[in-house]
Amino acid sequence: MTANPQQSQFHQVSPSLTLHYTDHPASGECLGNLVFVHGSGPGASGWSNFKHNVSAFQAAGYRCIVFDQSGYGLSDKPTDVDHTLDFFVDSMMSLLDALGLDRVTLVGNSLGGAVVLGAALAHPERVVQLILMAPGGIESRETYFATEGIQAMVKYPMGSPEFTRDVLAQLLTLLVHDPKVVDEALIDERWTVLGTQNPHVLATMMIPNLSDRIAEITAPMLVFWGMDDKFCPAGGAWKLLQSAQCIQAELLNRCGHWVMTEYPELFNRRCIDFLRG
Repeated sequence: MTANPQQSQFHQVSPSLTLHYTDHPASGECLGNLVFVHGSGPGASGWSNFKHNVSAFQAAGYRCIVFDQSGYGLSDKPTDVDHTLDFFVDSMMSLLDALGLDRVTLVGNSLGGAVVLGAALAHPERVVQLILMAPGGIESRETYFATEGIQAMVKYPMGSPEFTRDVLAQLLTLLVHDPKVVDEALIDERWTVLGTQNPHVLATMMIPNLSDRIAEITAPMLVFWGMDDKFCPAGGAWKLLQSAQCIQAELLNRCGHWVMTEYPELFNRRCIDFLRG
């Protein structure tokens, strides 16, 4: 599945921020609500991150909400706000309130993983389970910015003439172990979104190190991590394993930052087993 079959919908969080989302109903009886929270980077969007996964969760009986965070996809790219963790979390909760979703399972990759963790800390009564793929928010900013992937991502500002399609293609190959995953369709998809982006979201992004607070989270977690991750060091998996109250982990070799894209069948099957307990 490569094309989003659902009609775009929009939720106004504030005068300067409208979030784009799509709502994918469960097939048959609905067993729960999943909210997918994508990562950062040039051309990022919810559907680009999770297009290989949603249909499997629908078929298993789960309603799926896929949205674009502020600064990404078809959502607004405001330049009058700082993109703090609280800002990302509050924006997502505003969307969930509008949809009447009181209890959800949150699925987050990278930046989205940090937002998921932040939401579980701020609103524990609303989070049933967490599914994390190489989440951010558990290392210092200096550690992340020392990685090969982040250094490449911030080398040229989003929207600048220097950020060419070839630069984007090279950056995308750092996200995966097998460069064949980065095909022309993916590059085109991300390049289209990149044309609407500005550097403000990355320039003002402030995500704290939450590692000392992981033990506060009571919701069960399932975490995936590729051992070839060039953006979020795989050692973060051990931090989660040592601190979390209830956690399962899948560590994959020959895999980069996008477990759900490089190994979608494994990811989907393992997640559905976790959701069903």
